[in-house]
Amino acid sequence: MSYWIAEPCIGTKDTACVDVCPVDCIHPTQEEEEFEEVEQLYIDPDTCIDCGACEPACPVTAIFPDEELPEEWDEYRDINAEFYL
Repeated sequence: MSYWIAEPCIGTKDTACVDVCPVDCIHPTQEEEEFEEVEQLYIDPDTCIDCGACEPACPVTAIFPDEELPEEWDEYRDINAEFYL
């Protein structure tokens, strides 16, 4: 299972979630070249340990556990995973 970053992150890219992630699974960080190019942050589903630390840190409520991802944002599972391919 993983957490997913969905549509509310687009254009915001607040990195509070990056700061609290204990396994460094949210990218790109502000130090990475891709940060300016991408429209949102992404959670690596293979690295995420399902701790949930990122969810309350997000100021725009863009992070959801898999089972609570709103149906209208289902495609964000693939969007997050594809960033890491």
